[in-house]
Amino acid sequence: MSAKKQTSAFQFTTGVVLYPLIGVLTLWLVFWFELKFGFNFTPYGVLPRDLKGLLGIIFSPFIHSNLSHLWHNSVPVLVLMAGLIYFYKPVAGRVLFWVAIGSGLGTWLIGREAYHIGASGVVYGLASFLFFKGIWSKHYRLTAFSLIVVFLYGSLIWGTMPIRDGMSWEGHLSGFVTGLVLAFVIKSKIAKPVKYVWETEAYNPEDDPFLQQFDKDGNFIDPPLEEDDDEDRLT
Repeated sequence: MSAKKQTSAFQFTTGVVLYPLIGVLTLWLVFWFELKFGFNFTPYGVLPRDLKGLLGIIFSPFIHSNLSHLWHNSVPVLVLMAGLIYFYKPVAGRVLFWVAIGSGLGTWLIGREAYHIGASGVVYGLASFLFFKGIWSKHYRLTAFSLIVVFLYGSLIWGTMPIRDGMSWEGHLSGFVTGLVLAFVIKSKIAKPVKYVWETEAYNPEDDPFLQQFDKDGNFIDPPLEEDDDEDRLT
């Protein structure tokens, strides 16, 4: 029994690789520019409850304190953005935009009085969205990818708690909560599980040619032989 004809919702395109690479390259170019020309972009980060600090909602994901900080955000951004575009292409841009806005605004509201910089809030938002959306979708491919996200980045959950000085756990928490909310709110244009014929309301078992070979107790029905075939057929 075959499934209803359905175009695959998951199609690999150059954008799956190109856009994440452009995003990560931008982070590195900003960092290189700071080092090359002696700039310090930290004051453009999120400064909680300060009107000028609202600019950090836009700029802070591109600013990093050192090479280690940049590297630890680059790999997750690359992997999670690629997964977002491949599995959720119709809503990928919207999710990325609101994750950046939500994580930045949440940091501005609850953060300590310091400049909060880095793409980690976006990383937490994407990981949260991909995990919860995959679980709730009940689509086996999306669920499988959500488990991969947990395997790779499950330890990120500790970053949402104030366990280390100098770490913007507020940004991590804001990103995580934003991703969770988006996973619940965004429902349109998400791939649905394939429904087989026998799962539809129109399906009638009595019309199924395969099931007609069995009686109500599940025993195979041996079709009657034609009289002319009785002598020629061996079983």
